Amino acid sequence: MGRLFLVNLEGKSYSCKHCNTNIALCADVVSKSFQSRHGKAYLFRKVANVYAGEKENRMMMTGMHTVVDIYCVKCGSYLGWRYEFAFEKNQKYKEGKSVLERYKVCGPDGNNYVVVAQEVEAGESDTDE
Repeated sequence: MGRLFLVNLEGKSYSCKHCNTNIALCADVVSKSFQSRHGKAYLFRKVANVYAGEKENRMMMTGMHTVVDIYCVKCGSYLGWRYEFAFEKNQKYKEGKSVLERYKVCGPDGNNYVVVAQEVEAGESDTDE
């Protein structure tokens, strides 16, 4: 497999809840108002120490997007998704940005987000209103 090289993030950061690998800096949060199937999600300008799955078109609350799921490079846990392409003109600002599902990462103070059982509709949500 080879040697694993991790990017060391300096400053307050979010990390993988399974292996504690740094994923994103607090300074790179664009929005904390996103939703995923499992609850809160945050939009980040950039993330580190992740790898991407296959591109797919996905219908979300704000329209059709081409996205890739992103995973922790160290332990392989699913973390969220990255927007590759937005079909709607008013959603173009999301392109190249990543969404981390809050229940999959630890906050900068080490806290975990707890998922409360709720009724969930099919598909991802990406509302930022």
